[in-house]
Amino acid sequence: MRKPPNVLLRAAVGWQAGRIADPIDRLRFLRHTLGDRCVWDPRSEVGRAFFHRRRASMLVALSALLLLPAGTMTSASRLWKRGPIVVAQAGNTGPETLPNVWQVESNAGFETYSNGLRIERRYEVANETRKYRIYRRGFEDAGPAGERTDPSGIVFHTTESNQPEFTENKTKAIRRVGATLLSYLQQEHAYHYMVDRFGNVWRVVRESDSANHSGYSVWADNKFTYVNLNRAFLGVSVETVTQPGEAKAQATPAQIHALRVLTEMLRAKYKISAADCATHAQVSVNPDNMQVGYHYDWASNFPYVAVGLPDNYSVPAPGLWIFGFTYDPALVEVTGQAFWRGLLLGEDQLRQNATAHGLSVAAYRKELEKRYRQVLSEMKTKAELSKENKG
Repeated sequence: MRKPPNVLLRAAVGWQAGRIADPIDRLRFLRHTLGDRCVWDPRSEVGRAFFHRRRASMLVALSALLLLPAGTMTSASRLWKRGPIVVAQAGNTGPETLPNVWQVESNAGFETYSNGLRIERRYEVANETRKYRIYRRGFEDAGPAGERTDPSGIVFHTTESNQPEFTENKTKAIRRVGATLLSYLQQEHAYHYMVDRFGNVWRVVRESDSANHSGYSVWADNKFTYVNLNRAFLGVSVETVTQPGEAKAQATPAQIHALRVLTEMLRAKYKISAADCATHAQVSVNPDNMQVGYHYDWASNFPYVAVGLPDNYSVPAPGLWIFGFTYDPALVEVTGQAFWRGLLLGEDQLRQNATAHGLSVAAYRKELEKRYRQVLSEMKTKAELSKENKG
């Protein structure tokens, strides 16, 4: 492989790709001109495609760059050398107004809040006190940027539990199954909250403690990267089930209302950005095969808008472009277009960053994987992985 292109040519590629608004078309452009290997030898097939088919486009791009005001190229040069391209996260593009919710009443049995939320405490238990590291996004290999004890986000789950038909004549069975489920979740310290089929909100693990709900999982916002969301995020589960092969769960109207007021309270209390609210399928990873989507719950169909949140299915999957994870094509089959868009955008971002670093996608992915392994190693050393399971 020959020497990667100089700063000007890399800037031209990025400029040209940046003009393509549709992510699918942009990804096709990068694949067509650069290929998966990003080989820059003009004698290669990819090289010929780049230098001949895209000659006119590149000349326009180069001309535009050369006409920039003095000093602009120096800044652009530093950007290409400095680190990965930055993409904006949904729900975090400007000043954010958080919900205004406060506690009205609290006793041993329940809590109530100003937005109508009532939290049942009958099954509430303690677990390991929350303390975790955060990493500055794009510089995870530089070590943690700090430590926190308050939760930084919310992960939405489904319980995948037994589901009697939701009809009036099944009320006793529904309540019995729900009580059995809560006892099990309490024993396993799984989730901080569970919303039953009638819309009742049950606290399982105290907010101050970690819960076993997301393992090695990964998420990121505009500033920080989070690994091991057992500690970093609150786990909120809906008592429902994902249909095998479909990954689509249905919540009752009462559950959707409960999710909305619970999310409002948690965001108000801990100043959680809407960008840091995601589903289990979006954050789930498998370190053994370096693939995202180890769990499929809420891989699609989560009622983001009804819960008062932006549709974070459109966020580039952080596991792909920050740590180099891949995904099984079967994940696209079961999740549909919503989550697939996040996968596509994550892949698109990975390719752009690989190009910016003058590396093939494969080589760049290996570097990102090393970064993830390094973060995991640091966490294990500090005993920050309280329950080592796939997230």
